[in-house]
Amino acid sequence: MPVLDPNTRPAQLGSPAVAALIKVGSRINAKLYQLSGGRIGGSWRVGAGFRKPVPVLLLTTIGRKSGEPRTAPLNYLRKGDSFVVVASQGGLPKNPAWYLNLVATPEVCVQVGRERHDLVARTATGEEREALWNELVELYADYDTYAAWTDREIPVVICEKR
Repeated sequence: MPVLDPNTRPAQLGSPAVAALIKVGSRINAKLYQLSGGRIGGSWRVGAGFRKPVPVLLLTTIGRKSGEPRTAPLNYLRKGDSFVVVASQGGLPKNPAWYLNLVATPEVCVQVGRERHDLVARTATGEEREALWNELVELYADYDTYAAWTDREIPVVICEKR
């Protein structure tokens, strides 16, 4: 992993305006993805994804406070029948809400294109996490940068058959 100074994280990324913009952008992406069956919003083309687009899925969790379904578009790595996602949140200090939701209720729905899969999510640990992390960084190099920008260990989540 590259050694980066956490202070190199652009300060504006932590602003409430950027957080609100990300939330709105995610909702728009999710809606367009659902309406188009993944033809729109099915690839991440930002940062390292500009030259090497990364596939996107929709992850639906149950809100831990609201009890309502919550959907987030996320980059993913396919591993057989399982899907691996990263709770990076751009290297912010806290885990994203979708991660907290699936920790509380691990039953999730993953949509890839028009296909939906009812799965169970778990956080990878130890050697399994390390091996997956390396594959994820190969998929999207910016994950290493995000890890350098935060003190938390970024969760790697495996969504698999029940």
